Amino acid sequence: MANAEREERPERPAESDGTAQLFRALGKQIKVLRERAGMSQRDLGLAAHCGEDLVSAVERGVRTPQPDFLERVDRVLDAGGVLVAAAAADEVREALARARTRHPAWFRDYARVEAEAVALHEYSSQAVPGLLQTEDYARAVFTQRRPLLDEVTIEKRVADRIARQQIFERWPAPTFSYVLEESALQRPVGGRSVQRRQLMRIRQVGLMRTVQLQVMLTDCEEHPSLGGSFTLLTPRGRQQVAYMEVQGYPRLVTDPDEVSVFAERYGIIRAQALTPRESLTLIEKMLGER
Repeated sequence: MANAEREERPERPAESDGTAQLFRALGKQIKVLRERAGMSQRDLGLAAHCGEDLVSAVERGVRTPQPDFLERVDRVLDAGGVLVAAAAADEVREALARARTRHPAWFRDYARVEAEAVALHEYSSQAVPGLLQTEDYARAVFTQRRPLLDEVTIEKRVADRIARQQIFERWPAPTFSYVLEESALQRPVGGRSVQRRQLMRIRQVGLMRTVQLQVMLTDCEEHPSLGGSFTLLTPRGRQQVAYMEVQGYPRLVTDPDEVSVFAERYGIIRAQALTPRESLTLIEKMLGER
């Protein structure tokens, strides 16, 4: 869900307002400091209480470094306050604000609700959800889209999608649950190596204590939602809403009676799917680790 980006008109590249260049420069600074400290990306991720993927994405400028990340990395790398100062700089804070509005206009309302949600529950039938996608998987999704997207738009969409994944780093953390169709995990989008890294990413997220991840087996004889994927979101201080996209056409459902229908379907889907433990075991088997 929240995976499609509908085509309406050519969009201004993210680079045009200087935001991407600023974050790339910060990423290069972090890489120099890390290498000076003799640390690998994995070492830094462990020491700064974040994932190796996040460190890599920030260093390459494809993911927005949040102030708390910069502050933690500054301490770990003994940067002498350089990154702390960057986190507090008006230019960085303004760039962060701009980055939050880089999504297509039609998608911004959803992205804003998602970023502030206290609970997110998603059923995905065709592909891996955007919040779980690796960079390579997301790039394959956008590259294969028809009509074809130009390279600048593809890279912008990939960067925006990966940036949304910072929701997993929030604290207090939202409550997350996912039910993924087995067929979506089996589809080798981008090739077998991309699929394998994607499965590893799903397993990584599924092991988070804030996430419940389940798989719906293809041979399940009953199914309450053959109409497609959807997401249930609970914005802070507001009632739950539902969101879906069909062939790139989005719909945000706020009517309580309609939302309750999706909530009921989701509850049945979760009851029919494998348990989280069984689901992780299945993913490990798909990775050849069982």
